[in-house]
Amino acid sequence: MTSFNSPSLSLSLFVHFVLFQEELREMREQPIDPQAEQEIIDSIEEVYFSNDSFDMVQHELEKLPPELNLQELEEYRDKLKRQQAAVSKKVADLILEKQPAYVKELERVTALQTNLQLAAVICTNARRQLSVAKEGFTEASLGLLANQRRRQLLTGLLKSLRTIKTLQRTDVRLSEMLEEEDYPGAIQLCLECQKAASTFKHYSCISELNSKLQDTLEQIEEQLDVALSKTCKHFDVSHYTKVQLAYTLLGKTQTAMDQLHMHFTQAIHNTVFQVVLGYVELCAGNADTKFQKMQYKDLCTHITLDSYIPCLTDLCKALWEVMLSYHRTMQWHEEHDKQETTPTPESDELMVDHSYVKKKLEHGLTRIWQDVQLKVKAYILGTDMSNFKYDDFIVVLDVISRLMQVGEEFCGSKSEVLQESIKRQSVNYFKNYHRARLEELRMFLENETWELCPVKSNFNIAQLHEFKFMGQCRSPSVSPSRQAACSTSPPQEELSLFQQYLQEGNPFEMHIEHKEEETEDVLASNGYESDELEKSVYQDYDSDSDVPDELKQDYVDEQTGDVPQKSASRETIRSKKKSDYNLNKTNAPILTNTTLNVIRLVGKYMQMMNILKPIAFDVIHCVSQLFDYYLYAVYTFFGRNDMYESSGLGLISSRLRTTLNRIQESLIDMEAGGENAGVHGPTEDRKEKVPSPHLSQMVVLTSSGTLYGLAQRVVATESLVFLAEQFESLQSHLDTMMPAAKKPFLQQFYSQTVSTASELRKPIYWIVAAKAIDYEQMLLMMAGVKWDIREIMSQHNVYVDVLLKEFEQFNKRLGDVSRHVRIPLPVSNVLWEHCIRLANRTLVEGYANVKKCSNEGRALMQLDFQQFLMKLEKLTDLRPIPDKEFVETYIKAYYLTENDMEQFIKNHREYSMKQLANLVNVCLGSHINKKARQKLLAAIDDIDRPKR
Repeated sequence: MTSFNSPSLSLSLFVHFVLFQEELREMREQPIDPQAEQEIIDSIEEVYFSNDSFDMVQHELEKLPPELNLQELEEYRDKLKRQQAAVSKKVADLILEKQPAYVKELERVTALQTNLQLAAVICTNARRQLSVAKEGFTEASLGLLANQRRRQLLTGLLKSLRTIKTLQRTDVRLSEMLEEEDYPGAIQLCLECQKAASTFKHYSCISELNSKLQDTLEQIEEQLDVALSKTCKHFDVSHYTKVQLAYTLLGKTQTAMDQLHMHFTQAIHNTVFQVVLGYVELCAGNADTKFQKMQYKDLCTHITLDSYIPCLTDLCKALWEVMLSYHRTMQWHEEHDKQETTPTPESDELMVDHSYVKKKLEHGLTRIWQDVQLKVKAYILGTDMSNFKYDDFIVVLDVISRLMQVGEEFCGSKSEVLQESIKRQSVNYFKNYHRARLEELRMFLENETWELCPVKSNFNIAQLHEFKFMGQCRSPSVSPSRQAACSTSPPQEELSLFQQYLQEGNPFEMHIEHKEEETEDVLASNGYESDELEKSVYQDYDSDSDVPDELKQDYVDEQTGDVPQKSASRETIRSKKKSDYNLNKTNAPILTNTTLNVIRLVGKYMQMMNILKPIAFDVIHCVSQLFDYYLYAVYTFFGRNDMYESSGLGLISSRLRTTLNRIQESLIDMEAGGENAGVHGPTEDRKEKVPSPHLSQMVVLTSSGTLYGLAQRVVATESLVFLAEQFESLQSHLDTMMPAAKKPFLQQFYSQTVSTASELRKPIYWIVAAKAIDYEQMLLMMAGVKWDIREIMSQHNVYVDVLLKEFEQFNKRLGDVSRHVRIPLPVSNVLWEHCIRLANRTLVEGYANVKKCSNEGRALMQLDFQQFLMKLEKLTDLRPIPDKEFVETYIKAYYLTENDMEQFIKNHREYSMKQLANLVNVCLGSHINKKARQKLLAAIDDIDRPKR
């Protein structure tokens, strides 16, 4: 190939260009019409424009006809020439048109030629200088550079080898850190090692190390899980902080919380199982391993009665530790969340974790408490507690009550599972216990000699340890209104159990210590107290502090209960003290050993009710039965008498009669001990009843020397009244314990039973009053008096003196009895009232026996009665004299006319038919005819008079 800078090429181009120019010039000199020229070009065959390989000579020769014609050939040749000339001219025109571009391009070609020559020179110089460089630098110099590079590579390798060596020794350090329980540090080191190992993973030894580190990390997680489980029983802040930090480094905070709850569940199960298993094996006393394979529920049935309470206490202590650990875990997270409030790039992720942890912990409270309840329920129901001693059962209730308090504070639970299980046991226990106590009470009552139990003058039930649980606020010495005020006053802010025992101690360690502290001092020494105390009691008596409100009034109508408007002055009360028959000894409460036992029983029942509110109604119902049985016994022993109705004194109110009938029907087993015992009534019904008690043979009520057992009657009746007073003082407390739906029962018990206790005084003391004075002798003496006299008498009859003598003797015998037993003012008043009412009715009966009577005789009756009243008022402080009008009205009826007598008969139904008939026959007999008398007698017969 010829080079661009060849001189021959340039010359050839130039020659062609010149010739071409000449040809163009010739063509221009021949004028031609452009249109004609275009037509000539258009007439050229298309094939001439086809491609460069076209052979036009061959083409034209092939077109020649077989026979040649010179002229045609010449014409055709001229045509071709014209076509060639036209094309050439066209080409020449186009070349001329592009001549400036051609010249310019030619200049560029020349410049290119120059540049190529310069490049050839530069290349020549470079090759020369390269040869000089090759000769100037030796191979030693280049070797030095290579060695330096190799050194740098080896230094990096050494560093890598040292790192690898450190990585291989890491497992030793990790083991040390795990022994030190530095879990965060171990995990941090392990993660850093893994990161470093990934950098050197191209070494074969490192790939093995990487898998080993992964195994180590899994081992750390396992140990971390064990460390987490340890916090379930004994929470330690620093330990738990390490564990949580370790899980945070692993990015497994939520997993840790799931694991924690699983560990708490397991801890509860393992704890209770181990505690119960320990006691069962200890009591079994052999190395038998069968207990270890038992289910927890079955294991609980093997607890002995002796070990029941210690095991329950230890069980609750252990469960407390678990719950306290959970409580402290929650506290830790709350404080930790407060500290991490500063925003960070990872704060969103932390917030999600914290939210999950918080919800999980809150949800776990209920789950854990439910587990605790179910475990304790299985323990409670595993043993039949019906034969437990009362104090032991109370301890059980107390422990469970404390556990329910823990549940309340732990998660706000009402502990329905525990309540239901302990209620089942309590109802079962209480039925047996109450049945035994009623039988015991019957035995006490049948052996009771109704002697005074010597207690201190300031005795009240709050001093008995059975009532200590009520506290000062519930003391019977506090009025019901003050009790209510005390119970409704806001309680002082007390620390919760979790606050009290957060760091040390256990809420289930107090019961035994508390029981040992219980002491009481209620009995008087030798039955009497010191002189100083006695004096102070008298001073209190003088200041009216111990005089009940109802005794500060002049009197209380025993029939209506009405109190007169005018209340007695202090002087009046002082003057009445001679009727109290108690100034020779202290004003101590009158009660017997049986009363004290009943009160203690009530206290025990209330303790049980206070601890276990769900059976409050059952307990209160049984408490009411204790009172019912005591009241019924006192009535049966001292008050039952067939002569009540005939007395006309209305001794038993309809309310008291209804109460006694109710007690007899619901509580007293009337068939017990008889020949047909067990035949009448269903066995279940009879199981709820108690046989009627019998008075001890040692109690003699028929001796006139002891006023027909007045001392025993006073002790029995007043101990019942005292018992009723104690019940009254407990009403507000019982009311707060009673379910709302059952409160009417309690109100009815108080209004219809407790309040009737004092009403028994009437029938019981009436028997004494009826026998203490010889009313028959007085009737006989009255029958010997002549009433149809004709002159006014100034001297009363001797029967009045005899009757007054009887009253004086009665007063003296009352004083004799009071030396042994204090006779309270209400008792002496009832006795005097009965005696006076019986005496007055005897007087009316005596006047009604008179066959003949004059006006002067009636005046003598009035004189006798006035003498009786005058002397009687000096013996008694009772005002007004009972039934005074009963006698006076009867005597004055003598002076009535026939019409007035008819109205009198209708209005005064308190008199018997015989007494009214006597008025008609004797008083009016001489003033009216036989027909009028028959009419009045018929009116008496027609009237159906209910006796008062």
